[in-house]
Amino acid sequence: MAQTLPDNAYKELKPGEKYIPFIPAERVIEEVTVRSLFAGMLLCIIFSFAAAYLGLRVGQVFEAAIPISILAVGMSGLFRRKNTILENVIIQSIGAASGVVVAGAIFTIPALFILQLTPHLYQIFLVALLGGCLGIVLLIPLRRYFVAELHGKLPYPEATATTEVLITGEAGGEQAKVLVTAMGIGGIFDLLATSFNLWKDNITLQTFEFGRVLTEKAKMMFRLDGLASIIGLGYIVGFRYSSIICAGSFLSCLIIVPIIGYIGSHVSMPVYPGTVPLSVMSATDIFSVYARKIGIGAMACAGFIGIIKNMKIIIASFSLGFREIFKGAHGENIRTDRDIRMSTVIMVIGITGLCLLVFFKSLTTFSIALVGILMAFILSFLFTTVAANATAIVGTNPVSGMTLVTLILSSLVLVKLGLRGPAGMFSSLLIGGVVCTALSVAGGFVTDLKIGYWCGSTPRNQERFKFIGIILAAFFVGLAIFLINRTEGWVKIPAPQANLMATIIKSMMSEEPVPWILYGVGAFIAVTMELIKLPPLAFALGMYLPMELNTPLLLGGYIAHRLEKGARDPKVGAARITRGTLIASGFIAGGALMGIVGIVLRFFGINRFISFGIPQILQDGKWIDGEPTHWYTSLGEPIGIIMCALLVAYIYWDSRRAEVTE
Repeated sequence: MAQTLPDNAYKELKPGEKYIPFIPAERVIEEVTVRSLFAGMLLCIIFSFAAAYLGLRVGQVFEAAIPISILAVGMSGLFRRKNTILENVIIQSIGAASGVVVAGAIFTIPALFILQLTPHLYQIFLVALLGGCLGIVLLIPLRRYFVAELHGKLPYPEATATTEVLITGEAGGEQAKVLVTAMGIGGIFDLLATSFNLWKDNITLQTFEFGRVLTEKAKMMFRLDGLASIIGLGYIVGFRYSSIICAGSFLSCLIIVPIIGYIGSHVSMPVYPGTVPLSVMSATDIFSVYARKIGIGAMACAGFIGIIKNMKIIIASFSLGFREIFKGAHGENIRTDRDIRMSTVIMVIGITGLCLLVFFKSLTTFSIALVGILMAFILSFLFTTVAANATAIVGTNPVSGMTLVTLILSSLVLVKLGLRGPAGMFSSLLIGGVVCTALSVAGGFVTDLKIGYWCGSTPRNQERFKFIGIILAAFFVGLAIFLINRTEGWVKIPAPQANLMATIIKSMMSEEPVPWILYGVGAFIAVTMELIKLPPLAFALGMYLPMELNTPLLLGGYIAHRLEKGARDPKVGAARITRGTLIASGFIAGGALMGIVGIVLRFFGINRFISFGIPQILQDGKWIDGEPTHWYTSLGEPIGIIMCALLVAYIYWDSRRAEVTE
């Protein structure tokens, strides 16, 4: 058995070329066992409760897939028979349901409590469960397209990092040393910057006079998060996609925001959707209130474009399902290409729809319940490709933007049907919760399936047992939300996303105007990108995501570009890229682990003893950030620039060592 992924694992296939996974289709090894199921379920329970509780307390959800993969590999040593790599894939697939269900649920469900529309525990459970099931079954028909037909065309950064962890755990040797070293360097680097505050990780150029003038006078924003995990992500995303993403970000922050700031510099009245005059708004405010909504419109339109382009694939997939139901036709019988029968997928979709109808009917009239499930299905269906594409491109699923669109559309429809006030807000948020969880799960599940494709898992096993993870995660995220409401309430709990959704739904139910002009401008930009043959979703993601998350992607992508193009011998260039992928994966894994450590430190208040640049002060019984120290204010950013440069130099230098060891 080969000890590394094939050379064409991350490359586009030539005509007639096939990808042979790490475990070939004809090889049958342990995959679904009592051990893999039990470990996956246990980790799912632990991470679901921890991610929900910590996420609501500190306003941040950690990624569970990579830590669970590391634990799966580490747990192998506890048994006489070491886990097979395919057992570890199943453990990761079940366990990773925790992070995606939590990310979907805590965006919307806490908003019900914030608005004092207290739901029952079973209602929270059903929203997360039905949304999660919907996310799985809507993605299964698209599996072959996303993981096989687009092989090498999309970077799959999180799936790449997780796969490298699993493969390295299986192979050991020199690869393990490179990965573990990178995990240590990347994890410690990010921890020192974010938890110890030894330097500023968010580089804004505000320390320098020219930077302050650009931001304050011209409203031109520049930000870069110099973290190892994000730069590593950019390396895997690659130069092409990171350039397109950054182009969208530059349009938002360096063109749209300054233009709005210039035009509004003498406007003394608020311009909707803003609530204060443009003349007093900062560049950050203008981006959040205006430019980001243009990005949301671009993402939504990019989703529609994706649906139109993939319509043949979608129709063919569901046609196969109906043929199976009525004629008993069978699909592909190769182990690594074997899905749940499409007839089963269609039946699960029908059962999920019936359950949603009964659930919504218990809250309102039959006609409104029917409209509710139609909206949930249509919006989930339309945005599934957006979620899967976004995750495959940049490793980030923009569920908040798509949930915002869902809440706006559902509120408009429900108001027209006469459902307003608390009942309308309750129904809209439940629809939004189902859609948000479905999209979060769909984005995470495409990562699982790509990992399985690279490693050689049986897709049918991943698809079947993912439902177990969804059931467990739905229950424990609901329990965590319910317990927080009973014990601590929502005064001290930040829950920033849910508070935003609560504010939006109140304004929508008050029939405030919708900024259609901004959404329309975004839609025209997406159409323009499609016409000039640039991926509209990648560009729209850049417009929507904060600039500090986009610029380090370009930095990492450029390193990969220089390594590949800087070698005279293509084989040397390929070796450097492979070693760099291991280093970047280690940075991402180390950053993910230290992200959990940082959250735990803040949760228990330990960060007040170790935060040097930003001291912690006690206010109203809660530790909060105080005024930054003088040296941190004056030297934090220059030190951050130097540390970021050293990190980039390390990736480049260590990757080039592959030429020596080749």
